Amino acid sequence: MATLNDYLLVSGLLFAIGLAGVVLRRNIIVVFMCLELMLSAANLSLVAFSRFHPVNGLPDYNGQMLVFFVITVAAAEVAVGLAIIVALYRARQTIHTDELTSLQG
Repeated sequence: MATLNDYLLVSGLLFAIGLAGVVLRRNIIVVFMCLELMLSAANLSLVAFSRFHPVNGLPDYNGQMLVFFVITVAAAEVAVGLAIIVALYRARQTIHTDELTSLQG
């Protein structure tokens, strides 16, 4: 059976991979996906803490409720983020962050 440490280790590894992708990659779509990976890692740790912190013999559902709010915010972020990426591509014809140096068209 998996323990809390196992879940937190996987969550930490996912977060580290996402952080490395945000810092090292230059493609704005990959950076965007790595940000979503970091949110998923945070969700995994919230669910793990919720599962392994029983209240009256039942899991503490406060962390799982927070995950639903994070997923909702992530969905809104995807809609807005992809719209910004499409607008940047139409204006500049590139999705590489090195070439996006100013906000002026």
